[in-house]
Amino acid sequence: METTLPRLFKKIAHEHPEIAFQMSRCSDGHFEPTTYKEAYENVVAFAGGLLSVGVTRNEHIGLISDNRKEWQQADLGLLAIGAIDVPRGCDATIGDLEYILSFAECKLVIIENNAQLAKIISIKEKLPLVKRLIMFDDPTDKDLESAKESGFELFSFRQLLNAGLKYNSENPEKFDEELAKGQWDDLATIIFTSGTTGLPKGVMLSHGNFITQLDEVDERIYLYPGDRGLLVLPIWHAFERAVEYVVMSQSATLCYSKPIGQILLADIQALNPQVIPAVPRVFEAVYDGIFKKIRKTGGITYRIFQFFLNIALFHSKLDRVLFDRTTRYGMDKRWLQWPAFVIPWLVCYPIKLLGGVLVFRKIRKMMGSGFRAGVAGGGALPPAVDKFFWAIGVKLVEGYGLTETAPIISVRPIDRPVLGNVGSPVRGISARVVDPATRKPVKRGKKGVLEVKGGTVMKGYYKQPELTAQAINENGWFNTGDLARLTANNEIVLQGRMKDTIVQTGGENVEPLPIEMKIQESRYVQTAVVLGQDQRYLAALIVPEKSELEAFAKAADLPFKKYEDIVKSPEALHLIETEIATRVNAKNGFKSYERINKIALVAKPFEVGVELSAKQEIMRYRINEIYSKEIKALFKQS
Repeated sequence: METTLPRLFKKIAHEHPEIAFQMSRCSDGHFEPTTYKEAYENVVAFAGGLLSVGVTRNEHIGLISDNRKEWQQADLGLLAIGAIDVPRGCDATIGDLEYILSFAECKLVIIENNAQLAKIISIKEKLPLVKRLIMFDDPTDKDLESAKESGFELFSFRQLLNAGLKYNSENPEKFDEELAKGQWDDLATIIFTSGTTGLPKGVMLSHGNFITQLDEVDERIYLYPGDRGLLVLPIWHAFERAVEYVVMSQSATLCYSKPIGQILLADIQALNPQVIPAVPRVFEAVYDGIFKKIRKTGGITYRIFQFFLNIALFHSKLDRVLFDRTTRYGMDKRWLQWPAFVIPWLVCYPIKLLGGVLVFRKIRKMMGSGFRAGVAGGGALPPAVDKFFWAIGVKLVEGYGLTETAPIISVRPIDRPVLGNVGSPVRGISARVVDPATRKPVKRGKKGVLEVKGGTVMKGYYKQPELTAQAINENGWFNTGDLARLTANNEIVLQGRMKDTIVQTGGENVEPLPIEMKIQESRYVQTAVVLGQDQRYLAALIVPEKSELEAFAKAADLPFKKYEDIVKSPEALHLIETEIATRVNAKNGFKSYERINKIALVAKPFEVGVELSAKQEIMRYRINEIYSKEIKALFKQS
């Protein structure tokens, strides 16, 4: 494996020059390929263009853009000459940009379009170091004039490519010299976390951090030259970035789509990808869409679907136990279960196969004929979604990591996934579970805080040595902040987030995530947020699934003029309370203090940048701020 990302890209481009590196959507809607050869030529030209305007090794360059083919080409170009990117998406607020670009001391900023130009111009006084801007879109005369009046020198991406061609022809050895200087431990990027707990931190990741994970991830998530990965996540995010390197390192093709149901499904049919990496909410949306469509059809079709699904779920459960594909913490005792399980397994098998032909084949077809697996990361995959796709024969594996670990720590192998965990650590990474109080390792199978050590762990937080010391101890162990157990096979079973743990007045510690995922299994619930810190009972904010709640209201003949009327109705409140009570109870393994006593319904769906982070995780501190009035009312009797 090469020691820097651009050198790795050069090697692949020379080995497979005519394979498509990227498939990007044109203005007329069809997808246009860019070969590895074409992309590499642009990388070399852009690097030369940067050198021509005075960019130097170790310089920080802002990169404010959403997914597009120019992003990866520009990034590999700047990395090739030893510069360091500071990325963010177009949804970044003016406040985010002011903090990130000034704190990271960027002198040059690459932007996607004139909307980002307007943001930068509006905070010019707060960015005294920024002198030059490069725009992926071709700037208009008005854009050029606005930039000039504000004291910025504005170039187009195309202009830099042309300047680079000229510079490289006049300095034919310079690019290769700069490329050769790159080292494994050189800083590649400073990714500012999306901030689910407050002010973002600048995570410093090296070339080696990213390349370490490619060694074994390429075996667990395997692709062949020319295979396609359909990409839907923000490119500035560590998970998406790592995924792009995984696809690139196997000479496969990056295909850019969007995490929007109709667009995503249409792109799957058009591109026929082998792998689809995404956050769990994307797979939840597919899952919900399937059930909505079947329920809407109703009648005999719905009953047949339910029959075959129940058989498939039961058979899959037996299959996992019999063939050691379920999480275990002790000795393998499968042989004791074979006599009781083998006969029902044999009886159900042909029925499951029939269901696959009559029902599930149509669902699998939605994923394309070449589909190999979905990869869920960036958040917890709900067990109901996990089991459903397993049962119908769609491979969906779950991975785990953090921005601070570049980000991959573990991922289930496609060929032999085990339900209930996120796989064992990849080569180059060690993991242990420690007691939160003493930081001493606990016995295998016991819950504690997960710590990891190895080649993917960040260099530290930019200009924040105190925070770095808190996160990484003197022996190199990084505190993930996640609660976990280690299985008998060294697989990681996540148990919640240490910082999300709710401590009640009775001293009980509650992990909200398992409760929230169970509540969200209801077709009437889009999002659930469990509350109860320093309270004597738990409550929850619930965002209902609008279409399902409206259907309920019509069926129940409730009088309403607008959706908000339904949300405020006692009937809707009672419906959701009943849905929660049937799921969060002792029968399903929940303790008495984990039950939800009160709920409040929220009509407005949560939005990225408001209640949700870029990878669509709930920002709990923001929830407490935005819904303080509703939360106070939930606990006014406590």
